[in-house]
Amino acid sequence: MIEFIPLENYYIVFLYSAFAIALFTLLHAFLLDINEKKNISYINFTGYLILFFLTIYMGLRPISEKYFVDMKTYSEIYNHYALGGEITIKADIYFHLFMKICSSFLSVHGFFLMCEIIYIVPLYFVSKKYFSKYWFYAFFMFIVSFSFWTYGVNGIRNGMATSLVLLAISLKDKKALMILFFVLSCLFHQTMLLPIGAFVLTLFVNNSKWYIRGWLLAIPLSIALGSFWENLFASLGFADDRLSGYLTGEKDEAFANAGFRYDFLFYSSFAVIIGAYFIFIKKYKDPIFIQLFNIYLITNAFWILIIRANFSNRFAYLSWFLMPLVIVYPFLKERFFKKQHVVIGKVLFFYYLFTYFMFLYYNYR
Repeated sequence: MIEFIPLENYYIVFLYSAFAIALFTLLHAFLLDINEKKNISYINFTGYLILFFLTIYMGLRPISEKYFVDMKTYSEIYNHYALGGEITIKADIYFHLFMKICSSFLSVHGFFLMCEIIYIVPLYFVSKKYFSKYWFYAFFMFIVSFSFWTYGVNGIRNGMATSLVLLAISLKDKKALMILFFVLSCLFHQTMLLPIGAFVLTLFVNNSKWYIRGWLLAIPLSIALGSFWENLFASLGFADDRLSGYLTGEKDEAFANAGFRYDFLFYSSFAVIIGAYFIFIKKYKDPIFIQLFNIYLITNAFWILIIRANFSNRFAYLSWFLMPLVIVYPFLKERFFKKQHVVIGKVLFFYYLFTYFMFLYYNYR
């Protein structure tokens, strides 16, 4: 357990460490070609360093309800199981079964470390699968995303489930493994049915023009009809009572402002603009990228419709977890610009800056 860092500074240490790496990576991009031996050595060393220490840093964090919210509740339930307690909670039964099994051979801190391994390590495998020796850039994009920290220390089940979905999508060429990880993701969190459903839909209809139109249409529909969509999906039950509760329960702090969230729509548009630019302007035809982009459009459009929901952050993350991959993918797969390494460095740095500015906004407003 890491206790030498004051809890109030735990996220700050992560944030400023990421800033140093983002800045240093940008400087590297100005000085070295992406394929130079020194650059490959740097990104490999830095990437594995981040993978190891970040997993340990987040996994062995002290137990705190004030700074890590749900962690205290999870730890109490876990200790109950470790003492021989039975599973009495009917909701999320498979996650509690996972906790029960882990409690037979792991301490509570070992359990949280296991959760971080399931959350972070798949991001490495996905990055390595798609981008080979350039994997660091995608992996770094994942960890500096606006929601990364939150779903590693608070929305733990959701974070693990989305990482398993990403892993499943990357294993599309190995159908048995893909299905296995899709099923596991749903067992951790039922909301994964949305991105999985979007993935299945794109197997039959993968025309980005249709999905772009749907995404654009979702904006005026949400603005004009207000809370109609939240009430509609809640009345339909949307899979179970718990998911309906996400539409009608207490608000998350980051989503506490009433009304249409133009700031988060702006954030969501980053991936839409990048994807549209490469597909329609640059005529980029990579089928994997097009499918990832279309899955993002479907899931993000759904969130736009229920943007006023009390727990719409849970649904926003069902598209946001794809955003780093959508944004960085074309830059690492094909050369579009004369100084592309510099462009990649700038993309990473400015993507990080949004996370940093959101931190400043919510802490110093």
